[in-house]
Amino acid sequence: MPPVTACYLCGGTVHRERPGSVRDAPGLKVLECDACGLVFLSSFGHIRADHYEDSGMHGDQPLPVADWLREAEGDDERRFRFLQARLPGKRLLDFGCGAGGFLLKARELAAEVAGIEPEARLQAHFGQAAMQVWGGVDDVAGTVRRFDLITAFHVVEHLHDPRSMLARLAELLEPGGELIVEVPSSDDALLTLFDCEAFQHFTYWSQHLFLFNPRTLADLVRQAGLKLRWSKQVQRYPLSNHLHWLAQSKPGGHQKWAFLDSAALDDAYAAQLASLGRCDTLLAGIGRD
Repeated sequence: MPPVTACYLCGGTVHRERPGSVRDAPGLKVLECDACGLVFLSSFGHIRADHYEDSGMHGDQPLPVADWLREAEGDDERRFRFLQARLPGKRLLDFGCGAGGFLLKARELAAEVAGIEPEARLQAHFGQAAMQVWGGVDDVAGTVRRFDLITAFHVVEHLHDPRSMLARLAELLEPGGELIVEVPSSDDALLTLFDCEAFQHFTYWSQHLFLFNPRTLADLVRQAGLKLRWSKQVQRYPLSNHLHWLAQSKPGGHQKWAFLDSAALDDAYAAQLASLGRCDTLLAGIGRD
């Protein structure tokens, strides 16, 4: 696989190797640009143009859609609650919609919902659920459809050229519309603040070509010719998960040690990590002006 020699954002050629490894591709390295801080894999050659039509992200066997929806329920509900006041009467497009759990919730309020999802195994499911889902951006661009709100939840980090894709998605917005992007953070507390070695050998994945922090995400938006309207730190995993990693060096603490969690504790912990800029996820609102 051809190596990445220059930083995608700034063109810098001096990179340091981050501690840890790529869990499903140990031959890849995780690099961090010395100049701008962008985190990226040492090669992108393993992700072909049609990779996400049959990505194997949810196993090689026929896809259990009900299990996929159940797995995503927590994030789908969190995203729906965050956006529900903005949905009534609006046209929504979810880019990389997966099994469409967020769209199924949003269509109860929005005037129209649609998705983009290349995964071939999901097409029958979309038909059964009466959901309008295109296979790619080109399919939408060929219509006259425009949207008030476009979401891209944990998708941008998978793309070879996220800058161009953000610009293309923004072209599908109505005047004054907004593109909302959610990405995993390269400043995650387990990676940086706690320097958890076990997590550093677990979280990096061959399908995440980039990891962004607030600065590099803002640089990406600017380079796409767009405006960052707001950004927000989000903590997906609670204190129980972090304690389990630090004590047991294993995932699943939010399930095994859920007795430690409460809404008040989760909110307080998330707020404290946000104040330090060390949450595991970044959320941003992007406009054309």
